[in-house]
Amino acid sequence: MRCPFCRAEDDKVVDSRAGDDGASIRRRRECLACKRRYTTYERIERQALIVLKKEGGREPFDRDKIKRGLARACWKRPVAAEDIESVVSDLEAALYGEYEGEVPSPVIGERLMELLRELDQVAYVRFASVYREFKDVRDFVEELEPILAEAEREQG
Repeated sequence: MRCPFCRAEDDKVVDSRAGDDGASIRRRRECLACKRRYTTYERIERQALIVLKKEGGREPFDRDKIKRGLARACWKRPVAAEDIESVVSDLEAALYGEYEGEVPSPVIGERLMELLRELDQVAYVRFASVYREFKDVRDFVEELEPILAEAEREQG
């Protein structure tokens, strides 16, 4: 492992702990040359999932692409980066548990919407508006009606 600051190869592990509900190991390292600290993650290497796109194409599953989409949906919302990482990890674990090799993109979109709905309802609606390609305000209202009905039942 090279230091990201000075590119030296000698470092020491200062702290190790499990992350992502045991699916990864987070290590704090200190460079022995420049004394700066940095974090690395160790994950199990799995056979890559291939996403079957709606248009018929295929592309590798990209957790960073999903994180970027979630970050856009959660922009200016009280959602921590750790919460977004947790959603992506939960999604990834579920997909690897249920699919071997290929997963249809609609499955990914629907799962993300379920997870986002629990995390932040505004982020959920933002994500849904892009994912479901809302055309006008009526589409937003149709998406919000079940959420509002559920909120009324919980209050009533």
